Amino acid sequence: QVQLVESGGGLVRPGDSLTLSCTASRHFDTAYTLAWFRQTPGKEREFLAGISWTTGAAYYADSVKGRFTVSRDRDNANDELLLQMDDMKPEDTAAYYCAATTRFYAYTPDDFTSWGQGTQVTVSS
Repeated sequence: QVQLVESGGGLVRPGDSLTLSCTASRHFDTAYTLAWFRQTPGKEREFLAGISWTTGAAYYADSVKGRFTVSRDRDNANDELLLQMDDMKPEDTAAYYCAATTRFYAYTPDDFTSWGQGTQVTVSS
């Protein structure tokens, strides 16, 4: 099972941009889907964006389409998943998680078998 570690969270102001990173413990040598979720206390984990590791095809939740961009970097020693977040809003405040699965076009938490520990993002003026 692959280990995932998120980084890049922090405190930003409304309207700012922030990029999160998720580093995998190894290269993905088979077809994987990687995704970003977020969660606030008392709420279910929310799907944000996913990407096919082999093709780079991305898909998004309607709530973040046009503001968030998911991408992958396979050139480093370890595979890296990125999430660029633009025009951030207070309602983007949450713990952000990356996840991996061998299922194609997955978007529900139960579809994913590997999870990072999360990184906190707070949007406040």
